Amino acid sequence: MPFLSLRQLLDEAAEGEYGVPAFNVNNLEQVHAVMSAAAKTDSPVILQASAGARAYAGEPFLRHLATAAIEAYPDIPVVLHQDHGASPDICVASIQSGFTSVMMDGSLLSDMRTPSSYEYNVDTTARVVEMAHAVGVSVEGELGCLGSLETGQAGEEDGSGAASHLSRDMLLTDPEQAAEFVEHTKVDALAVAIGTSHGAYKFKHKPDGEVLAINRVREIHARIPETHLVMHGSSSVPQELLELIREYGGEIPETYGVPVEEIQEGIRHGVRKVNIDTDIRLAMTGAIRRSLAEHPAEFDPRKFLKAGVGAARDVCIARFEAFGCAGHGSKIKPIPLGRMAGRYAVH
Repeated sequence: MPFLSLRQLLDEAAEGEYGVPAFNVNNLEQVHAVMSAAAKTDSPVILQASAGARAYAGEPFLRHLATAAIEAYPDIPVVLHQDHGASPDICVASIQSGFTSVMMDGSLLSDMRTPSSYEYNVDTTARVVEMAHAVGVSVEGELGCLGSLETGQAGEEDGSGAASHLSRDMLLTDPEQAAEFVEHTKVDALAVAIGTSHGAYKFKHKPDGEVLAINRVREIHARIPETHLVMHGSSSVPQELLELIREYGGEIPETYGVPVEEIQEGIRHGVRKVNIDTDIRLAMTGAIRRSLAEHPAEFDPRKFLKAGVGAARDVCIARFEAFGCAGHGSKIKPIPLGRMAGRYAVH
């Protein structure tokens, strides 16, 4: 089965009223975990590569890992998505490499540390959309800066995150501006700022409406009901995973993520793509620490990495099922990118 565009997958998700977890992958083990979980649950897949993943593994390795994934699991529909593109040049390079979806993060300047102006965001994102749609590739944009409503900080992860203190207005996407942004850029999906942030350290306490503004998702969806919304920084940081890591020597302070039930509320109000990275990292770290502690004479990486894959797979299965996309993979027949380009041209 060929890769499909993000637009096709999110259109399918909207029709079926479910959300799709978008898992960040960096290596063979994470790809294995995601794909085996998708096969178990008959779910469509979004494999995404952050700037950090591209720097760590190298673009050719990531591309060939994704190609191997659809060869090994030919019945699973897969989107290959570039996460947090810092510039049009980066997005174009990813398109040329074979990515079927790119994110142009124009909420920050190309250094991925300095908040941009609204005008810069619109202009930069619109240019990427024009180039990508010409070849049938989807584009995700971002409006508002990802960051904590508790601290006003972005929570830098994998090289992306505002370095300065952010005001509440910057940390919450405005519904009216979102409608204007979508109209001017023609993005296929819009990442919205609602108080989530990258990494494990999202909230100091279990989040409430003051620090996690799910109500803002409802307001944006009511204003642009036909636009697919994206939640970034949506790992749930399960407490049992933190306890496991601490039990086997890890040092992680008290922290909380985005509760699954809050994500489900977002899905009921137009969220179709949910970005997850930290939960996989935590699951793998806990399982590997336990494996090494229980088998101190073991020196074969395949043994403890296998334990990590199994733990990550369990997390992926839980998210596929919780977001409602389990059972939908076999219903999707990929539309060739050339035909998608034709659809964009008509509109």
